[in-house]
Amino acid sequence: MSFSAPSILQRIRNRNSQVAVIGLGYVGLPLALAFARAGFPVTGLDVDERHVTLLTAGTSPIIDVSNEALAEVLTSGKLQVSSDADVLESADVVLICVPTPLSKSRQPDLSYVESAIASLLPRMGSGKLVVLESTTYPGTTDEILASQLESNGLKEGTDFFLAFSSERVDPGNRDFPLHTIPKVVGGVSQTSGDLAETLYAAVFDHVFRVSSARVAELSKLLENTFRNVNIALANEFKQICDTLGASVWEVIEAASTKPFGFMPFYPGPGIGGHCIPLDPQYLVFKARLSGFEPRLVALADQINMEMPRYTTFQVMELLNRRGLPLRGARVLAIGVTYKPDVPDLRESPALPVMEGLIQRGADVHFIDPYIPSLNLLDHELQGIASLTEDELERADAIIVLTAHNAFDMTLLNHHTAKLLDTRNAAGRVPDSVAVHGG
Repeated sequence: MSFSAPSILQRIRNRNSQVAVIGLGYVGLPLALAFARAGFPVTGLDVDERHVTLLTAGTSPIIDVSNEALAEVLTSGKLQVSSDADVLESADVVLICVPTPLSKSRQPDLSYVESAIASLLPRMGSGKLVVLESTTYPGTTDEILASQLESNGLKEGTDFFLAFSSERVDPGNRDFPLHTIPKVVGGVSQTSGDLAETLYAAVFDHVFRVSSARVAELSKLLENTFRNVNIALANEFKQICDTLGASVWEVIEAASTKPFGFMPFYPGPGIGGHCIPLDPQYLVFKARLSGFEPRLVALADQINMEMPRYTTFQVMELLNRRGLPLRGARVLAIGVTYKPDVPDLRESPALPVMEGLIQRGADVHFIDPYIPSLNLLDHELQGIASLTEDELERADAIIVLTAHNAFDMTLLNHHTAKLLDTRNAAGRVPDSVAVHGG
């Protein structure tokens, strides 16, 4: 391995290279903590002053980072937190962990990545290793980032080093701590890949090196497109089962007894989180730019995006069966975050379901131990304190949207006539609510 700036390799191996993490959210903060615990001096950079103030005080807003763990690395001096981009000047390693959302037209929005690069560029110097962790479309690292970072006369692979390593964070998942999840790494150049592999090997149990940044970008998109497509199959199969008067939950349970060739995926009111609803669209965008129409991926997205509307119509059908109109009906939504046991509303399908009910005149209430209030369509909704028999009795329709473990779901079995359990959370095989058309 030969380097124009060989000292960075030695500093990484000695764990005294200065690491800067741009973006201290669900990805960046756990990563910063992991490097600090491994002995690296780490500076976390975030543009949100309130977020920085909170972290500096030792309060973590991220479910996977406890206040105690944060305080430990702050007290030791291994982690510092700042909103001043000048900290990038002294960094040997810069890890970019900023959001990559979709625009309103469902096109990739790289504005956060571009802002991070704009902050870094005047403080670039030579000898830095830059790694993009934010999920994006193939070619972002070697086409866009490399070009921008070379605009000041530096050369990738000689004066600075650039790689992509996909984040694989699953918020709230206690079974797979960050360091146990294999880290996929690909460099724009061989030297960059070598450096990034050495860096992550200091923190992660296993690093899987691929031939290029583009392969690493594609691997991340395949992971979540795989889930998106199979969830779409489960969602469409639910609609088929509803039409035919069968329970999709029982069908999946039966199919799952096959010990090979089948992997169960489950339907729901839609898909949520920052990965599954968004990442496949980055793949679709790049494929279309290259002249290929990814029909299956696009169709899966369409099916999943239609599920909130389908769920709203299921509530209407449930009320019709009870002789009640939707307008004026008291509907209790149980759970509104995008997944169980996390305080995260990003892309939660519960929100468009509730908005659809509100638009049609329903009196919507919700309960979620992580979300005290919501503002939907200019309606300020205050969450109900706890799931009780009284609240269930008062409701004309009950809809389970997110099955938090804090809920006593056995209570729901006393109210099956007015229950729409989109997660099969009550632990039973419910009667199908058939919805034809619409």
